[in-house]
Amino acid sequence: MAHSSTMEKLGSPAPGFELQNFNTGYSKNLVSLDTFKNYPALLIAFICNHCPYVIHIRDSFLSFSNEYESKGLGVVAISSNDVLSYPDDSPEKMRVDSLKYAYPFPYLFDENQEVAKAYCAACTPDFFLYDKERTLVYRGQYDSSRPKNSIPVTGEDIRKATETLLNGEKIPAEQLPSMGCNIKWKKGAEPDYFFK
Repeated sequence: MAHSSTMEKLGSPAPGFELQNFNTGYSKNLVSLDTFKNYPALLIAFICNHCPYVIHIRDSFLSFSNEYESKGLGVVAISSNDVLSYPDDSPEKMRVDSLKYAYPFPYLFDENQEVAKAYCAACTPDFFLYDKERTLVYRGQYDSSRPKNSIPVTGEDIRKATETLLNGEKIPAEQLPSMGCNIKWKKGAEPDYFFK
């Protein structure tokens, strides 16, 4: 069953984090919010290896990340799934996937799931775009494409929001939620918003 994003309040500050990076193609082992302090914009994406919704947009999202990093967008991907129940999302498999598909961003493992909870992340993929002050300006879908709905994957929504932000303009508050597999919470550790 597909879950949609919680649509965290716009203007919320980005919660801090420091997590281990499992993309060995990216130089840093530990990555924090401060790692991106020189970027005028930051996109945090909660993804995982096995989710068909993530796989569906993966090639497009990698192209988008490569294109926009040169324009000033920092990108970080975080996997928060319970790897005991979903071993395909283990750090070892994260390392394999990030190298196989040449991820241009760090791929972080949120082992205790506290970072996902701090961001009110609910699904994979779930996107959070922050301005230079690290206040939330966009949260929602990559685009309207989903597995099996035959709409082409373009990244239209994220592209439009990112372009608007980098041009110093205000992103419209009317935003559509992301949709995907729910984050695989550890048994008994589900956040309150999971049940809403």
